[in-house]
Amino acid sequence: MTFVAGVDSSTQSCKVTIRDGDSGAVVREGRAAHPDGTSVDPRHWWDALGAAIADAGGFDDVAAVAIAGQQHGMVALDADGRVVRDALLWNDVRSADAAAQMVEELGREAWVARTGLVPVASFTGTKLRWLRDAEPSNAGRVAAVALPHDWLSWRLRGYGPADESPLGPDLDALATDGSDASGTAYWDPVRREYDEELFETALGRGLRVASGAPGSAADAVVVPRLVAPDEAMGTLDGDVELPGGAVARAGLVVGAGLGDNAGAALGLGLGPGDVAVSLGTSGTVFGVTDTEVTDPSGTVAGFADGTGSRLPIVTTLNAARVLEVVGGLLGVDHDVLGELALQAPAGADGLVLVPYFVGERTPNRPDATASLLGMTPATTDRAHLARAAVEGMLCALADGLAAVEGTGVEVSRLLLIGGAARNEAVRVVASQVFGRDVELPEPGEYVAAGAARQAAWALTGSLPSWSIATTTIAADPHPEVLERYRSAAA
Repeated sequence: MTFVAGVDSSTQSCKVTIRDGDSGAVVREGRAAHPDGTSVDPRHWWDALGAAIADAGGFDDVAAVAIAGQQHGMVALDADGRVVRDALLWNDVRSADAAAQMVEELGREAWVARTGLVPVASFTGTKLRWLRDAEPSNAGRVAAVALPHDWLSWRLRGYGPADESPLGPDLDALATDGSDASGTAYWDPVRREYDEELFETALGRGLRVASGAPGSAADAVVVPRLVAPDEAMGTLDGDVELPGGAVARAGLVVGAGLGDNAGAALGLGLGPGDVAVSLGTSGTVFGVTDTEVTDPSGTVAGFADGTGSRLPIVTTLNAARVLEVVGGLLGVDHDVLGELALQAPAGADGLVLVPYFVGERTPNRPDATASLLGMTPATTDRAHLARAAVEGMLCALADGLAAVEGTGVEVSRLLLIGGAARNEAVRVVASQVFGRDVELPEPGEYVAAGAARQAAWALTGSLPSWSIATTTIAADPHPEVLERYRSAAA
């Protein structure tokens, strides 16, 4: 029996799953928390990776690993392999003005044609523009730019500052995959290569692809080389000690890794016609297609997936976060909030929550706030507020689903995943708001599962097929709920 490992280094935590490479059966798992915030020292991710691996019983019997990570985070390194400043995460909106400037300079159509997306505050390129303008001294120190999964894979392979790693600060060892690179706003998912001009638009300097590919500028910044989905970044020549006492042993194969949403798609085994709605702290709607996806409005980003196809995606900043905020207001957990929500009728008798608690990415309203409309003596109670919270969260994602369909993506199967999908009220309301059958895969860490599946691919040269049990919630259409939400959110 051969074991492989998958890592999900998300905004909130690091999760490790160790699986049988043939069947996909879970052997053991581990977890460690990440700190809160939208600007984080990547050292916390490295510490959490070591702790999660130790919590999973170590890697002594693991043949291959791949890391999936939160997308877009800006990890800027100096020539000594040290982090220049805390990483700006995908949900840090301080670069909203920089994004608007970049769109104005080139136009939406040009950005979509060259990168498959329109810059918003989430994307790495806008964070580099912010760094250039707001912290020029730090920008001048940047020798390489990586994403969270790139940086963690680099550290796991033994690279880093000379006093912390056996192989030292070899920036030319940085590597990534197409799914994560496609969320930077300076990588073309059609040609599958970096756009040096767009990188210079962001940071004001040219780029050089790791492993020695020449750049046009003398002070070019290193960006990770691209690794194919079925290839390995490398194999450990010696043991690498991790924080917390875990050890990655010599001979461990390290796969290409991937962005978290591509990891979930791979873990779910999505194919053309499949679309998933993921309910984490943030929300995503994504599917897999073999055709090019373009949306000049910027609502749908045409990312790459983890197999070489496309991953059209819509992302909201507010998903399970909505349940946390309203549950906190009512003094209840998710389960009780769901019970309260089911005590109110569909549509909450006209009470509507527009849940932009931390601004919003889709629609692009970084400075927006949440609104509660339709308050009357009859609707201002715990049950109606709980119902409005669940409906508001799902209506925002129903708009995302409509936008994905609007690009020509066929939706023949809709899957609901993420921690909040385990809530009975969320399941009931999803069948009403989406107005179609909703499939619920068995609970699991699908981002980590996708990374483990990719690790097995890199190890054997063949992508394994792992079965997933699902249950179906029958459609119970209530179009008036979404119509009322859209009117309130306009």
